[in-house]
Amino acid sequence: MNKQANHDWKQAVQSFFHPRVVTMLFFGFSAGIPILLIFSSLSLWLREAGVERSTVTFFSWAALGYSFKFVWAPLVDRMPIPYLTNLFGRRRSWILTAQAGVICAILWMASTDPSSGGYHLTIMAVAAVMLGFSSATQDIVIDAYRIESAGTDLQGLMASAYIAGYRTAMLVAGAGALFLAELFGSSKGNYNFTAWQSSYYIMAAFMLVGVATAILIPEPETKSGEEKKYPPKDYLGFLFLFLIAAGGFITAFYFSAGAAASLKATLGVWLGNLYLSGFLIELVRLGAGIGVAALIAKLVMLTGFVNRKMVVDSYIGPLADFFKRYGVLAAWLLLALIGLYRISDIVLGVISNVFYQDLGFTKTQIASVVKTFGLFMTIAGGFLGGILSIRYGVMKILFAGAILSSLTNLLFMAMVGSGHNIIMLYLVISADNLSAGLASAAFVAFLSSLTSVRFTAIQYAIFSSLMTLIPKGFGGYSGAIVDNLGYSTFFLITALIGLPVLVLIWFCGKHLDRL
Repeated sequence: MNKQANHDWKQAVQSFFHPRVVTMLFFGFSAGIPILLIFSSLSLWLREAGVERSTVTFFSWAALGYSFKFVWAPLVDRMPIPYLTNLFGRRRSWILTAQAGVICAILWMASTDPSSGGYHLTIMAVAAVMLGFSSATQDIVIDAYRIESAGTDLQGLMASAYIAGYRTAMLVAGAGALFLAELFGSSKGNYNFTAWQSSYYIMAAFMLVGVATAILIPEPETKSGEEKKYPPKDYLGFLFLFLIAAGGFITAFYFSAGAAASLKATLGVWLGNLYLSGFLIELVRLGAGIGVAALIAKLVMLTGFVNRKMVVDSYIGPLADFFKRYGVLAAWLLLALIGLYRISDIVLGVISNVFYQDLGFTKTQIASVVKTFGLFMTIAGGFLGGILSIRYGVMKILFAGAILSSLTNLLFMAMVGSGHNIIMLYLVISADNLSAGLASAAFVAFLSSLTSVRFTAIQYAIFSSLMTLIPKGFGGYSGAIVDNLGYSTFFLITALIGLPVLVLIWFCGKHLDRL
């Protein structure tokens, strides 16, 4: 028994050095670089540049590309890229294209000074949106590559390696970017554009790790004929459909800005809450934009220019499979849980760095405690969540993670009273990141269990998109809420909005037990 156990441990350790596992470590690093450059480090850059706090948090919407990546996931999954696909294969060609987009977007941001305001701030927003879109595309293809490049026996280790690389990159893009900006001479009250520019240039250079990996690795084996299921005309029609629908969404969203501003003011007076009215009007704008895009797509499909079967197979098939396997009621409950599970963490995370800075912590302290120390606590929480999920079951740890995520948000209220207290910062980060790691590990295991083998890439894109859509939409108003109600009330709200999640977990667990 002992010899067999020792042999199993030896095999497990050796598997960590499998080429596919090592590949996912580097791909995880490539995927982790962009997110904090639009979600965290950028907020401090904008704040130092004198941008209003409410405007800073609005920039978090640039990361909404991660929440809508399911829209173009079928396009990425099916459409070949001229020349590159023949040279590198279907998956690697898209990975390289997405990485090129990420690098260009980071360089574009680095070349824009937000302190100039007006036009320059708009350009920064456009570049940030491009970064979010390119990074989300990279995630889609890397997920597909991971699933196709190895069997189920290696998937767990590949996912672990990916997360390790991702978290390391977040340390580089979070703590590293802050260290570099301060080293090059920018600080609160002493803004230096060149310092932030140099920092972002270096972040763009780190993306070459992923580029080199994509060039050197082999293309995963696929079933014969899978890549050429449709003729080139159908791929062009699919691309045209996506572009014109996306253009309709952007146009509707852009031209509704004036009317939305007027309606916000009117509704704000009627409701007595300008921020709530803003949230509701923007929600309606979003729905209207989606409606316009859907109408355009419908009209284009009626012309016969687009292969209708291709569109149905790409979009309807994965959803139909999900609802068929779980039933209508259980499926809607599961989707609600996916969309709301991380709301407490994400909404608070949008403004957390600004909060630390407002308490008087320097970028170096934020980088060393929040980013570096917090990284290790998150990884520890992830391992703990994985072990406990195996021992007690995913749903129980999912429930525990939701409770801990809400409770730890209350610790931030204590920070408001303690002020600039480095010991308190360590304590809060320890509890918050440990619970977040535990909840994330259980949640990833939960999402994986819901995914069908037939539609792994697209269904996972749908789940991961939905996971952040509502929290990030709400998080964009976090700065306005703080300005109006203060930090203490805001942190209490983030704790309370996590409580309905507990009810959803209980109901979902009951339904899954019956299947």
